[in-house]
Amino acid sequence: MLTVTEDRFALAEVFTIARGSRTHADVLRVAVTRDGFTGQGECVPYARYGETLASVRAQIEGLAEGVTRAALQGALPAGAARNAVDCALWDLEAKRAGCRVWDLLGLPDPMPVVTAFTLSLDTPERMEAAAQRHAHRPLLKIKLGTPDDMPRLEAVRRGAPRTRIIIDANEGWSAEVYADLAPHLLRLGVAMVEQPLPAGADDMLAEIARPLPVCADESCHDRASLPRLKGKYDMVNIKLDKTGGLTEALALRDAARAEGYQVMVGCMVGSSLAMAPAVLVAQGVEIVDLDGPLLLAEDRDPPLHYDASGAHPPLPALWG
Repeated sequence: MLTVTEDRFALAEVFTIARGSRTHADVLRVAVTRDGFTGQGECVPYARYGETLASVRAQIEGLAEGVTRAALQGALPAGAARNAVDCALWDLEAKRAGCRVWDLLGLPDPMPVVTAFTLSLDTPERMEAAAQRHAHRPLLKIKLGTPDDMPRLEAVRRGAPRTRIIIDANEGWSAEVYADLAPHLLRLGVAMVEQPLPAGADDMLAEIARPLPVCADESCHDRASLPRLKGKYDMVNIKLDKTGGLTEALALRDAARAEGYQVMVGCMVGSSLAMAPAVLVAQGVEIVDLDGPLLLAEDRDPPLHYDASGAHPPLPALWG
């Protein structure tokens, strides 16, 4: 039996990116019950990719009863719907086998991973204050992507002078704007810039200098994306809601590594259930951004554990 429920989690603060603001995270939880065992997974439908709660729910509910994980890869495209079901089937398989998902995969026991903490788009004054509050964190991710970004970045650097910083432009810049900003990003010690140009309009990245690593987010969904990234990007951001689940996320990580890309593992704004399988993918990668639960005012029970060591692997009662 497969069931889908819609869950809403309040955010601790309003979360703003170049595309808009939100006060809640709306997610879908999938539960698959077979032989007395239940596996679960979560996805976050994303309007940027033409997804809604209703459309993703319809995709999931249209699956054949008893669908296997292998059959699922062809039954649904890469995206949020396949992600929730794929992760639920992995969880189910582990529970039926009486082991952890990483045992099924033949992987070492996962370790905690240090994660970025995201500062949402705001006025320079408020972003500086937020940076001061979170200056103890080892890695801050800054949401930019507007014509007035330099004052914001300068303010964050003042607020957190010793913290490592990465930037997510969310497709908000032109090639000319990025070329103008790049020297200032270096001056301010930015370690990486994520998706500076719109997906589908990013060919200029192959023509202009890339003085700091450029990461593909909206331009990279699954392994089929890799040929289009050649010469334009140095890193790929793997999100399970883009790959369509843990199965493809692990395959994409290995394929990207083989082609010389660095790897970032990121997330949508979701609960600990959405982050749990991503912790496996995040083992040994260059940048981890699994801070979704840290942005929430409420979470699953039991939640992922976060401390100075980072995001810890999930307890079996949560996932895997």
